[in-house]
Amino acid sequence: MQPVTALSIAGSDSGGGAGIQADLRSLNAFGVFATTALTAVTAQNTLGVRAVTMLEPDVVEAQIRSVVDDFDIRAVKTGMLAQAPTVERVSELARDGLLPHLVVDPVLVSTSGDVLMGDGGVDAYRTALFPLAEVVTPNIHEAAVLCGVDVRDVTDLDAVANLARTLLNMGPRFVLVKGGHLLASSSPERAPDLLLSRDGLVVLEAVRVATKNDHGTGCSLSAAIAAGLALGRDVPDAVRDAKSFVLAALASAAGWHLGAGRGPIDHLGWGE
Repeated sequence: MQPVTALSIAGSDSGGGAGIQADLRSLNAFGVFATTALTAVTAQNTLGVRAVTMLEPDVVEAQIRSVVDDFDIRAVKTGMLAQAPTVERVSELARDGLLPHLVVDPVLVSTSGDVLMGDGGVDAYRTALFPLAEVVTPNIHEAAVLCGVDVRDVTDLDAVANLARTLLNMGPRFVLVKGGHLLASSSPERAPDLLLSRDGLVVLEAVRVATKNDHGTGCSLSAAIAAGLALGRDVPDAVRDAKSFVLAALASAAGWHLGAGRGPIDHLGWGE
């Protein structure tokens, strides 16, 4: 079998649960060969981020060009881009047609609350990268920041839908807002996401998995969407498949004890 190839442009997680490490496992789980371009190196574990070193945009671009010059890249996802100049450089490459089926996970803050984007990054996402994306996949907190809204004012799915509409007006073809955190206390059994395009709004329901092992779920979801697009699925089907994949990975790792904090998910089905 000849595998299709995708590209992850993201940061490294030394703990292995998120970032480019999670992207590699997610893409491979779908049978997609994964290539990478590192944007930053982080020193982190399940408890948080201890240090970050950002790579220069020239180095990021060199990695991307090396990959796309040699491989038939079918889809691309971005994760932690770390700084506004890197967001802008990736946008230039996308504008040149080098980043097909672009899935943008606008990583701003880690699961543990550590800031992972420098000054100007939010505006760079809004004005430079989102107009070139096929799908953007913010969580509820990222969506609020990107829309200039206090997340404490986002109290129901109608408010989440309003965020999605604001983001759609920034230019992407689809917006997937991960709304699971919104209902964690009021509805502990539900974990809905909202998928919006010019064709309408779809609420993707799922059961909530009771576990502290959820580190890297956003990275894994966006990588899984990119895998689906690389395999020729349309966006709604790729999103549904990705959501099912992450749900199964959460359930499979629910009883793991890897690290003292928020542990990783089971991308490869080891616990099944």
